[in-house]
Amino acid sequence: MRNKIIAVNAVIVLIVGLLSFVLVRSMLSSAVDNPGQLSLEAKQDVQGASARLQFDALRMERWLASKATEPATADALSRATPSARGEAATALCDNIASVAKGVFETAPSLVVVVDANGRSVGRNGSALMRGDDLGAIYADLKDALAKGRSGSDVWVNKDRNDQYLASYAPVRDASGAVLGAIVAGTTLNDELSRVSEATTGRALALVVPAADALQIVAHSTTMSPGLEGAVIGGAKDSIKGVIGSGHAAAIAAGDVYVGAAAFEGIGSAGKHAVALVAEVPSSLIENAPSLANPILGVMVLGLVLVLAGGALLGNYITRPINMLEEGLLQILNGQSDKRFELDHPDLGGLAFRIDQLLNQLMGVEEDTTDDEGRVSMAPAASNFTDAMAVDGRPNMGEAGVDLGAAQRLAAEPQAQYYGRIFREYITAKKALGEATDHITEQAFATRIQGMEREAAAKYGKPVRYEVKASGKEVVLLAIPLA
Repeated sequence: MRNKIIAVNAVIVLIVGLLSFVLVRSMLSSAVDNPGQLSLEAKQDVQGASARLQFDALRMERWLASKATEPATADALSRATPSARGEAATALCDNIASVAKGVFETAPSLVVVVDANGRSVGRNGSALMRGDDLGAIYADLKDALAKGRSGSDVWVNKDRNDQYLASYAPVRDASGAVLGAIVAGTTLNDELSRVSEATTGRALALVVPAADALQIVAHSTTMSPGLEGAVIGGAKDSIKGVIGSGHAAAIAAGDVYVGAAAFEGIGSAGKHAVALVAEVPSSLIENAPSLANPILGVMVLGLVLVLAGGALLGNYITRPINMLEEGLLQILNGQSDKRFELDHPDLGGLAFRIDQLLNQLMGVEEDTTDDEGRVSMAPAASNFTDAMAVDGRPNMGEAGVDLGAAQRLAAEPQAQYYGRIFREYITAKKALGEATDHITEQAFATRIQGMEREAAAKYGKPVRYEVKASGKEVVLLAIPLA
């Protein structure tokens, strides 16, 4: 039985545990591997990063525009000789670069002043670049000087080792004529790393068209081979479409989702650089199915508890059953006086009934009365023998004996006596609403006679019984005869 209890409960725990594991694992996988949600996240990430880059460029434009209106700026471009203009421009650029460190999180690494034709007058930190025709290299700067507007552009020139997000603002004289412009350039890699930390927390890159391919011109510090593979591989055509249309898109490429968005308002074409957010993983939660593994651990714990509980419950039931089985085997082997004295909350009653059955089968009368002659068995039972096994206190004392009842009972003929008390007993039982169809007069008389012999042996004189109703019980009172 112990093994059956353990096996049944173990199977239940296994079924519930495995079913829970499969369902939770399936739900987690479907929730975190949702292509629509992943594509949306990639698209939102790249749009947020692109907007932040454009905001930084516009902020730099506004700040440079305020610097361009200061008298010292116009003075640097109004000096009489090229050498004087160069020295004044370098000093001006050094000052602007120093002040910018306290204004922007990523300070510009390049500050240069150009004249109205786009030629460099001076830059911060050195005398290099004086006379360089930046307007010829970067067409948008030339266009901004001609129109007298501020702007921003992505400056990438491998020969010059340029890799800047450049912003510029025109410098005007007192009459409003354009004297030149102030240009501030932030290193693209540093800018992308800062924007990545401030927005997506994932890899960012800038790409530009290069013939039939795409070229990564800058990237954040979180760049990985997965991003490069997506740009030159499966996401290439979609990214080109973003450059051409200007609409953001998300593309699945291998193990990642790539979001692409064109810069707007940067450069004369407005859409020649693309910000990419890559390595949006193919799952919203890394290794999400493993989150269901604790269910397996709980299932194993459940099996251990089933083993322990099954062993305890099995011992609780099997030990008394084994005791009953061994005792019955001894009786079968001839030990007819064997009886069970089993103190058990659940099986003690069964052992008592087996003892009663053995007494009846073997013709052994069981003493069911206490020291005062009262029967100890309960009045409500499944057969009339148990119901009759309720005895009142015998009237044995000199003062307590009902002599009239004793004389009447002694004078009554035996056959009439047994028939009368049978009828009285049945009537009293029916009055209490108890069933009496199973009680026959012959069986009743036989039982009464046995009780009389037993009482006579105990008290040393003949005994007859009277039927008395006591509350909700029918009591057989033993009346000693004189």
